[in-house]
Amino acid sequence: MRAPGFWWRAPPSALARLLQPLGMLYGAVTLKRMRRPGIEAGLPVICVGNFVAGGAGKTPTTLALASRLAKMGETPFALTRGYGGRLPGPLRVDAARHAAVDVGDEPLLLAAQLPTIVARERPAGATLAREAGASVVLMDDGLQNPALHKDLRLAVVDGVAGVGNGLCLPAGPLRAPLAGQLGQVDALVVIGEGAAGEHVATQALTVGKRVLRAKLVPPVDIQAELAGLSVLAASGIGRPEKFAATLRAAGARLAGERAYGDHHAYSDADVAALIGDAKAKACRIAVTEKDMVKLAPLWPAAERSLLLCVPVTLVFEDDAALDALLRHAVVKARSAAAGASHAQ
Repeated sequence: MRAPGFWWRAPPSALARLLQPLGMLYGAVTLKRMRRPGIEAGLPVICVGNFVAGGAGKTPTTLALASRLAKMGETPFALTRGYGGRLPGPLRVDAARHAAVDVGDEPLLLAAQLPTIVARERPAGATLAREAGASVVLMDDGLQNPALHKDLRLAVVDGVAGVGNGLCLPAGPLRAPLAGQLGQVDALVVIGEGAAGEHVATQALTVGKRVLRAKLVPPVDIQAELAGLSVLAASGIGRPEKFAATLRAAGARLAGERAYGDHHAYSDADVAALIGDAKAKACRIAVTEKDMVKLAPLWPAAERSLLLCVPVTLVFEDDAALDALLRHAVVKARSAAAGASHAQ
């Protein structure tokens, strides 16, 4: 599903204003839900969410945090709902046994780098992670889900998109009013540069929230391969224009763009169309890692050379600030758990 274009137009369009009363109701209900207390997991829980519907960079952020936590000696597990998968969990993702249709595309991407649990019921997923040896749980999404107590709540904001027209679903992309959601997070991660993201960061700083800045960067070897290369940008992510911008920044020449809905389930017909388009334009097909996990099983071996997977890594401007935030959250959570245990 693609987000409607009017969500990102400021000031809000006439259609957005027409839908605004519904958005106000939806946002109020969501915010009330966010404020409910959650179940204690018995280990630190760090939530990586966003204020809006659609992609902002949660999964790359989760992977970056997992890397930092591992360097601190922690054993992080990812916990995700498994959007788009048929299995409700709780279960541990096994790339050799599970496909995107089973657990969703993002869990497969996460599982390639750290132990990953899929669970529609987050507390049950956290319990499984703890029993499997996790020392910290990283929730990929779930900021608006109150089921599990969160010891650190991070909201990821796209620097270019920000929060769109500033209205709530269905009038705009916000899941709840921005001011209310800011009160329910501990810090922001702003990915990339842009006036829209800077506006959100300023509001966060005004109410005393930390702001961490980062950017998505392809590996050096992939950047070298992309430089001057003619590619067809194909992606099924929340904001496909971000992928196109990443390719351009690496020096690629875009011969065309194929933007599918977020979590798009690719078909043989899609693959045939992409191959035909690339051959007609004499170019390669650049895809995201998230799309690659679904395209690879469908792609003809004879045409594999056309396909170029472009992974990205989230690079923070200030690793020390991020590490301090993570350490503080983990120590605070463990101290609280020890105090509760002693009181019993």
